[in-house]
Amino acid sequence: MISHQIIQKSIEDLKRITKVELSVFDPEGSKICSTTEEEYADREIVRYFTDSMADTQEADGVYYMKVKEEGKDCYILTAKSPVQETHMIAKIAVSQLEALLVAYREKYDRNNFFQNLILDNLLLVDIYNKAKTLHLEVERKRIVYLIETKADRDQEALELLRSLFSQQNGDFVTSVDEKSFVLIKSLKEKDEEEDICHIADTIVDMMNTEAMMRVKVSYGTVVKELREVSKSYKEAKMALDVGKIFYVQKNVIGYGNLGIGRLIYQLPVNLCKMFMKEIFGENLPKEMDEEVLTTVEKFFENSLNISETARQLYIHRNTLVYRIEKLQKETGLDIRNFEDALTFKIALMVVSYLDYLEKNN
Repeated sequence: MISHQIIQKSIEDLKRITKVELSVFDPEGSKICSTTEEEYADREIVRYFTDSMADTQEADGVYYMKVKEEGKDCYILTAKSPVQETHMIAKIAVSQLEALLVAYREKYDRNNFFQNLILDNLLLVDIYNKAKTLHLEVERKRIVYLIETKADRDQEALELLRSLFSQQNGDFVTSVDEKSFVLIKSLKEKDEEEDICHIADTIVDMMNTEAMMRVKVSYGTVVKELREVSKSYKEAKMALDVGKIFYVQKNVIGYGNLGIGRLIYQLPVNLCKMFMKEIFGENLPKEMDEEVLTTVEKFFENSLNISETARQLYIHRNTLVYRIEKLQKETGLDIRNFEDALTFKIALMVVSYLDYLEKNN
C-alpha cells in the first residue's frame, strides 16, 4: 500500500495546480490526508458511499469518488470547489492515485518475486507465470552481486543502489537480511569478466563515497535464464564467505576466483582437524611466532624467491634463511621446497577456516 506521505504530496500538488481542496479517506470513513483543515466532507456519507454500488456521487457541493485497485475499493477521494471543473479534477486525482497503486503494487510484487526467486521458494511453473505478469525477460544474461555492509543497512543506501541500477535497464536491487543487499544485474551479450569486475568495483567506490559505507562485494557466475538466478546468488554468497576467511584484504571477490579457498571451505571440519594434526601434531601454525608467519606470507607472495623477500622485508638474506630454518625445525617443513611450501600454505588456510567456524559458532 502507498504511504500516507506519498498520497499527501500527490493531492497537494494537484491542489497547487487546480486550487481544488481534496481529501482522502479509508473505506471505514477515517481521514488519511487532506489539503485543508476544514471538515467539508461528511464521514457518514463516506461510509454509506463505500457500501453503495456507485463509483461517484455528489452531496452538498462535495464530490465523493472511489479509488480502486484490482476492483477493490481502497480509498474514497472527496473534492470541493466552486469551480465547474471540480468533478473533472476529482476524476484526474482518482486516476493519479490508481496509477500510483498499480506502480507500488508492481514494485512490491517484483521485490517479493525476486526475494523468493533467489531463495528457491518458487516452483518452475510459478517463475515463468510470474515473470510474464511482471513483464520480465526469461532468457537474458544476468549475474547476482551480493553487497555486505559493516553496519546495519539503511534505506538511503538501498535507494542509492537503485538509482545506479534501474529497473528500466533490467536490473533489480533488493535486500535479504539486516546487512546485505542483492543486485540482480542484466548484462549485455558483449560483457566479459573485466566488465563484471568493474561493476563490482564501481559499487564499492560509490557506497564508500556517496553513502559513507564500507562494503564487500561478491558475485556469482553469469546465468542465461531467470530460473538460474538462485544459482548465481548461492555462488555469490559462498564467494562472500570464502573471501571473509581467506582473502580478508579484498573488497571484491568473484566465485570464479576463489581458488583453493573454495575447496577448503567445502571440506568437513573433522577432515580439516585430522589434516592439521597429521602435519603439525599439537604445534598449530596459529600458535607460531608472528614474525615467522609474516615472513612466510611475504615469501609466498614472492614465489619462494629468497633475495626478493629479504629486500622487501628490509632484512639480510641470512636472517631470512635463519627464520625459514627455524620454521623447519618446528614443523618439519622446508618451505624452500615447493611441496612443503604448498602443504604449509594449505595449512595456514585451514587454520583460518577453523578459526572462522569457531568464531561464528
